[in-house]
Amino acid sequence: MLLNIQNKLGFTPARWDNGRLVILDQRRLPNQEESIALTTPSETAQAISDLAVRGAPLVGIVAAYGLCLVEDPHDDKEFATASQALAATRPTAVNLSWAIRRMNRIRSENLSSKNLGDILIAEACKIHDEDAQMCAEIGERGNKLISDGANILTHCNTGALATGGIGTALGVIYTAHFSGKRIHVWVDETRPVLQGARLTAWELSKVSVPYTLIADNAAARLMADSKVDLVIVGADRVAANYDFANKVGTYGLAVLARYHGIPFYVAAPSSTFDPACPDGKSIAIEYRNPEEIRAIGSQHIAPENAATYNPAFDVTPHELVTGAIFESRIIRQNQAAFSK
Repeated sequence: MLLNIQNKLGFTPARWDNGRLVILDQRRLPNQEESIALTTPSETAQAISDLAVRGAPLVGIVAAYGLCLVEDPHDDKEFATASQALAATRPTAVNLSWAIRRMNRIRSENLSSKNLGDILIAEACKIHDEDAQMCAEIGERGNKLISDGANILTHCNTGALATGGIGTALGVIYTAHFSGKRIHVWVDETRPVLQGARLTAWELSKVSVPYTLIADNAAARLMADSKVDLVIVGADRVAANYDFANKVGTYGLAVLARYHGIPFYVAAPSSTFDPACPDGKSIAIEYRNPEEIRAIGSQHIAPENAATYNPAFDVTPHELVTGAIFESRIIRQNQAAFSK
């Protein structure tokens, strides 16, 4: 099923190509499918910062490939500088620092090898392949929670554009759809940069999953009208107590789902789980450019000097989560591991 879904999607968000990192420029979607070739760690860091490439699992993969672009991987200073620049781009997504630490460990273990560059490339490819496998397993596991005829609400983009495989929350949705279940997806537009409208809707259209795009503030009305059966979202960091950070607006959906008695699930690979982070209060939240609120693309929708508040993420307390879908298991609210 994994290859079937990937083939139907028909795009690859990031790939290693003969010494270059080629990414699909997500800023231009859905209107243009344009790729960018990155040849240095600094170009890679800029692409992550500018959201040309995004999604917690994918930015980890891209950072790993970015370190393969260090001109001399034996040079301690050069490699450390590249690692620091990449790690600073998106502080909330734990996959980023996780992948960078892993690449640095592999480098240290093989520093005396003349083939160090090839070893690093092989490790980055391994991280990519592992994420694809985790996505497939999340999809299969989460599919057990989806009933035939379900109306699913999701927020932001958690599909193939955000991962090394078919996605996390969207991976569950794809798996349910291709297993023959008649599902329908409510897609939050996800302000301020419209990652639901631009990216999730585009992905779902690629594989003919029935969906309806809604304004973010319409979710409560849908829930009140009993038109949502469950909510599935992704995560950029899951704390040790299972609080998690995701695209801003997720916390509000969790509160609404609890009030209306609707199951609320988070889907994430184990690389997003951060045991060193005790709870949601310990998660660093990224704040982004005010222009993302003042404008849509190049068109201003507010006074140019309007004061703004633009956190990229919010934190959902674990008490509001029905269950967490990882590749190895589903941890439910009533389990001791989830309630600690």
